[in-house]
Amino acid sequence: MAWPKVTVGALLRSPERRVLLVKTTKWRGKWGVPGGKVEYGESLEAALKREFLEETGLEIERPRLVLVQEAVLSGEFYREDHFVMLNYLAEAGSEAVSPNQEITEYAWLDPARAARLDLNSYTRKLLKAAADHW
Repeated sequence: MAWPKVTVGALLRSPERRVLLVKTTKWRGKWGVPGGKVEYGESLEAALKREFLEETGLEIERPRLVLVQEAVLSGEFYREDHFVMLNYLAEAGSEAVSPNQEITEYAWLDPARAARLDLNSYTRKLLKAAADHW
């Protein structure tokens, strides 16, 4: 039997007050945020920092949990899966991204422009939640 996977992701804001969005093949060409699965024995914050460093080369600062979402067999994801998604807001010291092979495209955008992208529904909810916290 498969179990839900715990994932972490964050909307990252730069010193220029822009947010980082990425495209991966996992979300069928829609824009989203970096993140991934929490490994056994790993704290949520450690997983978030590890995923960002692996995917973007960025070290994040001041992560804070703002939203919990659940994706149950979502057609937006490239395969059937079940995720419990812990969504954070965090800060970056720079916009110097070194994307790994998972990221096909990335952009730093002001939040209003970011909202006009073809976002996956989970990132759209996170972007709206960010407006209440930033």
